[in-house]
Amino acid sequence: MRIIVMGQQAFGKDALAKILDAGTDEVVAVYCEPDREGKPVDPIKTYAQEVGLPVHQPANFKSQESIDTLKSHDADLMVMAFVNVFVPEAARDTPKHGSICFHPSLLPLHRGPSAVNWPIIWGSEKSGFSWFYPTDGLDEGDILMQWECPIEPDDTVIDLYFKKIYPAAIDSVPAVVDAFRDGNPPRTPQDESKATYEYRCKKSHAEIDWSKPVAEVYNLIRGCNPAPGAWTTHGGSELQIFDAARVDGDGNVGSVVSVDQDGVAVQAQGGRILIKRVRPGGGEKQAAADWANSIGLTPGDRLG
Repeated sequence: MRIIVMGQQAFGKDALAKILDAGTDEVVAVYCEPDREGKPVDPIKTYAQEVGLPVHQPANFKSQESIDTLKSHDADLMVMAFVNVFVPEAARDTPKHGSICFHPSLLPLHRGPSAVNWPIIWGSEKSGFSWFYPTDGLDEGDILMQWECPIEPDDTVIDLYFKKIYPAAIDSVPAVVDAFRDGNPPRTPQDESKATYEYRCKKSHAEIDWSKPVAEVYNLIRGCNPAPGAWTTHGGSELQIFDAARVDGDGNVGSVVSVDQDGVAVQAQGGRILIKRVRPGGGEKQAAADWANSIGLTPGDRLG
């Protein structure tokens, strides 16, 4: 089949490479976002140019010219692998079999741009990814296939996405393309009664409230690691918290309970958080023990 790959960054590049490595189909064009001044060239663009594929970077698909260019490739399928630009129906339906899109959650759960953060923050025990038929609604189309994985109690965004979802999703790309080869791929409507949508996880969502149950605090830290980074304050200065562990113990919420080579233990409701790695005041990430020693942090001091 003749394939258009539309995507960004490492995921788009690796999805493109997977199709090319399979050697079954012909990639006729690659689409990615326009270059941004002062930003590195998108990896998918660099790779596509290295292997001699035509690259297009429209800011949108509002013009007839952009639609006509898409049509000129006479594609059978467009694989949308990590796409930030809105792609209207006129563009999506240009290939003979239309388009298929990746999303890193078990749709209809966690529609939206931070689909890996929120299930961890909410304390979910599983996640995965979906390949779906995109519509004008955000992540609302019928499902082609899904893959499920557990969220372990200590998983961060790095664990869930980069170690579980990402490699499995890239490995699924040839199967996604193969599903269209006979012209009758599966379609399962999403159950709207189970749908959730969350906004992008931002700094405003990532502030730690030490009076919350320790499980909620720990889930927030895990679900914001590495970005946007859960944060608290000490002495009026912001402190981002990354690697941490949940430990038992009682005390006054927000109080530093211990400082040692393992890190800084802070009391939450019903348990403690052992902070292992921090970024103070927007500086460099460092071991929590080193930061605590540098400022003379002692048990009884407070965070938040």
